[in-house]
Amino acid sequence: MLTARPLPLTSKLLSHIGDYVALTKPRIIELLLVTTVPTMIVAQRGLPPVWLMVCTVVGGTLAAGGANAINMYVDRDIDKVMARTRNRPIASGRISPRAGLTFAVTIEVAAFAFLWATVNLLSAVLAVAACLFYVFVYTLWLKRTSSRNIVIGGAAGAAPVLIGWSAVTGSLSWAPVVLFAVIFYWTPPHFWALAIRYRDDYAKVDVPMLPVVASLRTTATRILGYTLLLWALSLLFAPVAGMGHLYVGAALVLGAVFTWYAVRLLRDTSSATAMRVFTWSITYVTLLFGAMALDQLLRSGF
Repeated sequence: MLTARPLPLTSKLLSHIGDYVALTKPRIIELLLVTTVPTMIVAQRGLPPVWLMVCTVVGGTLAAGGANAINMYVDRDIDKVMARTRNRPIASGRISPRAGLTFAVTIEVAAFAFLWATVNLLSAVLAVAACLFYVFVYTLWLKRTSSRNIVIGGAAGAAPVLIGWSAVTGSLSWAPVVLFAVIFYWTPPHFWALAIRYRDDYAKVDVPMLPVVASLRTTATRILGYTLLLWALSLLFAPVAGMGHLYVGAALVLGAVFTWYAVRLLRDTSSATAMRVFTWSITYVTLLFGAMALDQLLRSGF
């Protein structure tokens, strides 16, 4: 009779570390940080000091990771039910709720202290404010009570551009505010497309994501509306921030492609089409911010 061999101590340790890393939702953090460094390059009008970029990214990662871990702590009851989330560390029982919350609060405090010590107080305050907004406004209040949950809650995901700008300049201006609006209006089309795919999961736990409480055509119509607003804001950023032709061209083309995907979803509201919108939304924000950074680096003679 064969028996399962226990994992070696090193494997157990690595697996446990991996669970704590998973609490921070690394994929979401990657997406947030894609917006931070290009924003810093625009604010600097060239390449900021490497140490400043590293410190801002590390502090931002800790802050976002802490917020995401608290979200997993709060949502552990519904995470156990949803197929997409039931294998998360707390929901699956691999990490206890108390240990998960302790870890989350610890790295959030560390994020504030680290950003204050290495970047500036404004960036530290913005990072923690984003965490508090995500936890108290989105997770604890809106997520389970309003179909506009992700619309308002998206403000937390837009905070990294403010943090990146303030890290370089020590202040805020209209340019980062418009960039904040770009991410704010990008979030609903991005997330609603995913929510169409997992509509039944959200309905099962009574979370009123838009595709659950409205028809798929209504959801697709709103995705198109927000995409058009996003396109307009991405173009508005050019004169406000003094961007060049490379960025303007990229914003025009990328926005047109995003709109085309949204129109396709309006004609075909299947999960497969929705996931194409979701996938493109990630490509869109990566390429838009990449073009933004490249535009400024080339103009600065880097």
